[in-house]
Amino acid sequence: MVAYRRNYVPGGTYFFTVTLRNRRSRILIEQIDLLRAAFRDVVHERPFTIDAIVVLPEHLHAVMTLPASDADYSGRWRAIKSAFSRSLAKAGHSLPKDRRGEYRLWQRRFWEHTIRDADDLQTHVDYTHYNPVKHGLSSRAADWPYSSIHRFIRRGWVGADWGVAPESFCDADFGEPR
Repeated sequence: MVAYRRNYVPGGTYFFTVTLRNRRSRILIEQIDLLRAAFRDVVHERPFTIDAIVVLPEHLHAVMTLPASDADYSGRWRAIKSAFSRSLAKAGHSLPKDRRGEYRLWQRRFWEHTIRDADDLQTHVDYTHYNPVKHGLSSRAADWPYSSIHRFIRRGWVGADWGVAPESFCDADFGEPR
């Protein structure tokens, strides 16, 4: 068994890739309201800040900052995944279970990267927002409805035309399967 080493930094900012087991699924965007509710519930119970996020059909990317005295991002992801899975089952979606009785919706692990500095943060926020263009889901980052880029545009941090042309960061290795 592979021993995964996680970097737990109280108050840290992290980039995550969280993926469904079925890479052909569209359930994250088809049930976006249930996913948003799962995030809201967990943020209420165990506060954190979503600095940037994009939800694609079968995976999502998020840049998250934890409170100063807290480093438990794994517990938050476990709670978000569980809340979303339970709400799907409650809404009548048929979800297979594994031998432990856990829903087999999500991949068991996730990709995590500790943000090192302001440049690293900008690179990961840009990557997050550009991801729908990278995957051919939209021609402009602002055209994808399930992205925090809309908040960035409203605040004047980026223009509505940001993420149209191929960007240099889109070829960086962020842990996604190619």
